[in-house]
Amino acid sequence: MSAHRFPIGQTVRLKSRRGLSPKAADVYQIVAFLPVRDNSPQYRMRNDEVAQERVSQERDIEAYDAAAAAAE
Repeated sequence: MSAHRFPIGQTVRLKSRRGLSPKAADVYQIVAFLPVRDNSPQYRMRNDEVAQERVSQERDIEAYDAAAAAAE
């Protein structure tokens, strides 16, 4: 069984927005670990700014550094 790479509380973003609503957030905070599905750990994530929650597999998210994004 694979271990979860991202800790609870870490900010992550979706690698792809394909198939998502334009109103969907792309940056989330990990709030819970979920079981592995299709050999990829899953996470429950939340974006408080737009009051959205979603479940995503680890292969579909990446670490997000707000300071680096602000500098771009």
